[in-house]
Amino acid sequence: MDKPYQPEQVETTWQTRWEKEKRFRVTEDIQKKKFYCLSMLPYPSGHLHMGHVRNYTIGDVITRYQRLLGKNVLQPMGWDAFGLPAENAAIQHKIPPAKWTHENIAYMKDQLKRLGFGYDWDREVTTCNPEYYRWEQWFFIKLFEKGLVYKKNALVNWDPVDKTVLANEQVIDGKGWRSGALVEQREIPQWFLKITDYADELLAELDNLTGWPDQVRTMQKNWIGKSEGALIKFKLDASKENITVFTTRADTLNGVSFIALSPQHALSLKLATKNKDIHNFIDHCKNVSTAEAAQAVLEKKGINTGLYAVHPLTQALIPIWIANYVLMDYGTGAVMGVPFSDERDKEFAEIYNLPIKDFPEADIQKTIALLVKKHVAERKTHYRLRDWGVSRQRYWGTPVPMINCKKCGTVPVPEKELPVLLPPNINPPADFYETTCPTCGKKAEREKDTFDTFIESSWYYARYTSPHQDHAMLDGRANYWLPVDQYIGGIEHAVLHLLYARFFHKLMRDLKLITSDEPFTHLLTQGMVLKNGAKMSKSQGNTVDPKHLIQQYGADTVRLFIIFAAPPELGLEWSDAGVEGASRFLKRLWNAAHDFPVIAKPLPADKSRQQLYEILSRILFDYERKQFNTVVSGAMKILNLLLESDKTVQQEGLSILLRILFPITPHICAELWQVANLGDDIEKASWPVIDETALHSTTQQFIVQINGKMRGSVIAVKNANEAVLQKAVYADPHLQKFIDGKKLHKIIVVPNKLVNLVMGEK
Repeated sequence: MDKPYQPEQVETTWQTRWEKEKRFRVTEDIQKKKFYCLSMLPYPSGHLHMGHVRNYTIGDVITRYQRLLGKNVLQPMGWDAFGLPAENAAIQHKIPPAKWTHENIAYMKDQLKRLGFGYDWDREVTTCNPEYYRWEQWFFIKLFEKGLVYKKNALVNWDPVDKTVLANEQVIDGKGWRSGALVEQREIPQWFLKITDYADELLAELDNLTGWPDQVRTMQKNWIGKSEGALIKFKLDASKENITVFTTRADTLNGVSFIALSPQHALSLKLATKNKDIHNFIDHCKNVSTAEAAQAVLEKKGINTGLYAVHPLTQALIPIWIANYVLMDYGTGAVMGVPFSDERDKEFAEIYNLPIKDFPEADIQKTIALLVKKHVAERKTHYRLRDWGVSRQRYWGTPVPMINCKKCGTVPVPEKELPVLLPPNINPPADFYETTCPTCGKKAEREKDTFDTFIESSWYYARYTSPHQDHAMLDGRANYWLPVDQYIGGIEHAVLHLLYARFFHKLMRDLKLITSDEPFTHLLTQGMVLKNGAKMSKSQGNTVDPKHLIQQYGADTVRLFIIFAAPPELGLEWSDAGVEGASRFLKRLWNAAHDFPVIAKPLPADKSRQQLYEILSRILFDYERKQFNTVVSGAMKILNLLLESDKTVQQEGLSILLRILFPITPHICAELWQVANLGDDIEKASWPVIDETALHSTTQQFIVQINGKMRGSVIAVKNANEAVLQKAVYADPHLQKFIDGKKLHKIIVVPNKLVNLVMGEK
């Protein structure tokens, strides 16, 4: 061995060759089976972290494996480039968000290339580019024309520091997830997409997504939250008005001791105009987060309205309260309080000394039937899912392509005027939004809101299939590639991103842009990268910089460690010793491929080949089930085996070993393929297959009995006769003590299983 392993030199050589040859650029080929592998696109924060490295390494292993199987494989990459962090960073550094974003993209792109990921960069998508978001605006207008978009006043979580609307999931303990400011409840005009129109389909088709983790499908089912129940009318005492409640537990109707209204219920707001205490209470509730996590620990507070409702069955009078834990966007914004069987109601009742009545539960279906017969109820299917509010009051996002006219109302921007471009800077002049109404021609104003960034990430996977298409959102190539065969990303995206992408896919289908029903056939949610038991993060101070690791060990070592340390779906505990171990293995592989050592005690070639193919059989199985960590352990076993085998098996085994490791450590394997004179390009080689003859050894283990007692075993050729087996037994040192000084009377053979020597005195 006269040439030491120099990772940087090897990796630079092969990355340069791959880029020059456009190795990962693909086009549509109906003669080949396609495979579309996609990892969730990153936010261009400026630096890759180990979570990125793990996600994209897993994706690249799958991609390279599928390519070696002979498939036409697409693996693109892009950038989720809009969002509040860029806007805040731009304000802080006094530079335009676009400049900050594109500089970060350039740096991160270089990092991805240095890791050897096989992306088709000709399809790169950057969501803040007008050529991308132009079609998003076009799509929004088409949905508006189909009645799937509307605008209404809505109560929102308002961050007074970031000055934007927050989703419920972005409110942590009543505070903004980024600013830490106390979140306020405000009612402002918001744009909505009618995702609830697709609730049934989104729910039903989860059963067809058998390539998704059960956990993710369950989370989506719960988020959609379909429940069968009834709308029940409670007549206001001394009034013709009714309060309608939705309940899934009509069987608990006999236990109702109060009615609780949301602070935003129409009756609550009406009473607030006449009662100062109620007005103040509702005003106080505006600072209560509607996020479920916050609601679960919320201190229950309420105010008595002084009004009563009439029980629809018993005619008993029931007090009506306004309660801070009742949400307006669930059901009707009014609930029947049953403290004996509901913990929240019980807590509220105990605070305000309301009755807690035990009651016999009724048959739910009979109760509903009786109420329907009395014309005080109707059966109702309710969904927890709410329409998707897509408005954001910030600069760095896709402009909503609508125009507000005093005469015509809200009208879409004409298609020929798309894209509606962002202002050139964060603080545009007052006249920037001035325009004319395309309907009446009078003065009007452009919409100032921008889209929620979930919009961009809900269809980017489809745009990859139609690169450089400037006449349509998608073209015919989309139906060749879609759906995505393998999607990879963190479990934190299990609900919102994946649900919105599924929704958008169905919208694109219904607009005849694509023909498939679902965007992602298989989903892999990779585990987090941990250090000292905690998730790697800057706030924890436990990050590891991939750049420094690559410089010290090389990209292949980093990739090998990431894959070997844990199964893809489980958490990976960072280990410096593990990285060192991965580096040592690659050096052993390098040395072995250049010059296998002289063997002191070579194993029989047929036995080595049998072991080689037994290990390979397991590796091929593990590739299919994506258990890549055991692929690596199998590769390590093969190398150890080859170092003890003769030259014939070494040549065959090295060819197999390099091919199975290539998806994981592509640079060193490509180099050693040439070093071992196996060919110019490992990617042109066929994927290893099992040699069945090697698995069927010509030898067999035989159990040895002496006078009927098991004393050991011997190896002999299959179907060995008595003479061959006698010779093998007498040659075994361990068995000598049982036969020395004795006379052989008889040999009994059970073919390919057992030999029994009947011995006696001489």
